[in-house]
Amino acid sequence: MEGSPTRSLSPAWLSYYVAISQILGLTVITMAGVWMGQYRGGIAWTSSLQFNVHPLCMIIGMVFLQGDALLVYRVFRNETKRATKILHGVLHVFALVIALVGLIAVFEYHRKQGYPDMYSLHSWCGIAAFSLYFVQWLLGFCFFLFPGASFLLRSKYKPQHIFFGAFLLILSITTALLGIMELLLFSIKDKYSSFVPEGILANTLGLLLIAFGAVTGYILTRDEWRRPPLAEEMALSMDFKTLTEGESPSSSQ
Repeated sequence: MEGSPTRSLSPAWLSYYVAISQILGLTVITMAGVWMGQYRGGIAWTSSLQFNVHPLCMIIGMVFLQGDALLVYRVFRNETKRATKILHGVLHVFALVIALVGLIAVFEYHRKQGYPDMYSLHSWCGIAAFSLYFVQWLLGFCFFLFPGASFLLRSKYKPQHIFFGAFLLILSITTALLGIMELLLFSIKDKYSSFVPEGILANTLGLLLIAFGAVTGYILTRDEWRRPPLAEEMALSMDFKTLTEGESPSSSQ
């Protein structure tokens, strides 16, 4: 039909930037694993190595999976809106579960070692990021997946949902950077200024986290890379517009 939306191909360069974001994200996870394995003794749940579960899980959940969840609407351009919403929500669930494991690990480690909790800026930012992330997911579920939410409420909440999605990714990366610095100061404080390999690896990890956030943010802020509405979405939007203007959708037939 003339003038109706058609299924579109990915815009030029979008696929390349998405690929770069995934390479950066997987590299960050690999480097975090190498850091914990090569320099911090490995990962275990029932020993002093339990702490090492924390940075790895938080990077996987609160950075990589959260970033990928935000990219869903750029990558899956021709699937139904409901399927895309479900994938977006499921990725956020995985991120929350993995991050929760990381939080439990660090609190358990502190309890076993007799260390105090929640005194550093890193821990304050971390709890704030996780708590807000959970609230963001709950609100997103209620507004966009729960069938009882009205179209008007969804349209009013959508800008806030988009803003806080980007804000929480920035907050999560910032918290990870604070955590890297805190761990380095606790573990190699006396050798850090000597450019030891562990310090160089951790600093590089921090730069790659920033790069992942920058590429993801660039993808999300390009208007021409927004997911185009499909025909059925345009029809729902037009029906809502006529209803809010006080007319019946069938009055023009």
